[in-house]
Amino acid sequence: MTLDGPETAARGLVELCRARGLTVATAESCTGGLVAGAITAIAGSSDVLDRGFVTYSNAAKEAMLGVPAQTLAAHGAVSRETAAAMAQGALARAPVDLAVAVTGIAGPGGGSAEKPVGLVHFAAAARDGRKSHREQRFGDIGRAAIRQQSVLVALALLAELAVPHA
Repeated sequence: MTLDGPETAARGLVELCRARGLTVATAESCTGGLVAGAITAIAGSSDVLDRGFVTYSNAAKEAMLGVPAQTLAAHGAVSRETAAAMAQGALARAPVDLAVAVTGIAGPGGGSAEKPVGLVHFAAAARDGRKSHREQRFGDIGRAAIRQQSVLVALALLAELAVPHA
């Protein structure tokens, strides 16, 4: 897989956010910083990306993003609820307009019948109160492919929130 997709998506996001004066934070688990990395691969991204939180462990999600222990215990790290709490936590802890969160099971192990390898939850939040969630089931397409596809989805969610609502 080439990085053309993420590079094009990141360039579009950076240009859109720069034009609108918007800043971004990322909260990443299974992508381990790849979303922030895709953004910072674009020259001038410092106008847009403020910071990235890599919160791979549950302890990091709690400490760095304020994800409630009860949320993790009740729903697990890979859930809509945890992704939403990660996005809200990033927004609360960074002086940004938009935040995106990614949490999933990239494999090759760690999956279950309920939460198979390739399941990824995304959440995005805007300072103006808009929120979005997306659940993707990429399937067991390989760890690298799941992570790269997750970067594309995360960048798309940010771009959607960067566009003024009607």
